[in-house]
Amino acid sequence: MSSTTTASPVRRRPGRGRSGHRGGSAFRRGYGPYVLELALVAVAVVFLFPVYALVTLALKDPRQIAESPLAPPAPPTLANFGDAWSSAKLGPALANSTVITATSLLLLVVLGSTAARFLAHRARGVGYGLYVLFLLGIVLPFQLGMIPLYELVDGLGWLGTYQGMVLFYTGIQLPFTVFLYTGFVRALPPDYAQAALIDGCDHRQAFTRVVFPLLRPVTGTVIILNAVFVWNDFFTPLLYLGGSDKETVPVGVFAFVGQYVSDHGLVFAGLVLAALPVLVVFALLQRYVIKGFAGGLKG
Repeated sequence: MSSTTTASPVRRRPGRGRSGHRGGSAFRRGYGPYVLELALVAVAVVFLFPVYALVTLALKDPRQIAESPLAPPAPPTLANFGDAWSSAKLGPALANSTVITATSLLLLVVLGSTAARFLAHRARGVGYGLYVLFLLGIVLPFQLGMIPLYELVDGLGWLGTYQGMVLFYTGIQLPFTVFLYTGFVRALPPDYAQAALIDGCDHRQAFTRVVFPLLRPVTGTVIILNAVFVWNDFFTPLLYLGGSDKETVPVGVFAFVGQYVSDHGLVFAGLVLAALPVLVVFALLQRYVIKGFAGGLKG
């Protein structure tokens, strides 16, 4: 006996075909990444345009700047950099900024990591109160204490000296440094330090030989962020070092710009020379920035 099987018709939902929302999903899969890449390229062009203008004007003579300021230099000239170096006296200013920035960074790394080691393992009581106090130091603007700080430095006889600036920058940036270090230390497993203690190390040796090397990502982040702030700060060195032989790069460039404001090639060459050191530091340590923030947020 033969049996006949009748296939039931396939019902389609209204409005859903090959050109429905599946087509939109295919569009997102096919063209979405390209649209996102184009948007990122546009954003990159917007951010890189000031850098292009800065370098282009620094490599041009006055005639080229007058004819076409934003066109590529043809031919480029390096004479502006030599003239800017000698006219703006950037050599002593770079030395002053290097001493102040390096000393401040050293103190921030040592004090910040040590304080974070204590605060990360004292979640209650005094440790928690000190951590909240450091967080308040981030929220409160330091401009509110400029006059008392100035009087303090003046009373110590440290106006126009390296130690006055180092004391200022260390105190101002220490809360932010402790915040970054504390979050990263909390994310570290305590087994490493405990193993070092079992092997005969004291707490100082366990921290310096075992824990601190593990803090390399956040240390790179601390160095980059604090170096950019200290190196580029203008108002504080102008207030504390103005008129002395310890003026930093931003103060020296400010005086140079005011003197040679009509010669844009010299001005922009001086700005490039002033920005180069911190750009080099950022290029060397930039891969640690994301790692440091990621570890701190996870902690």
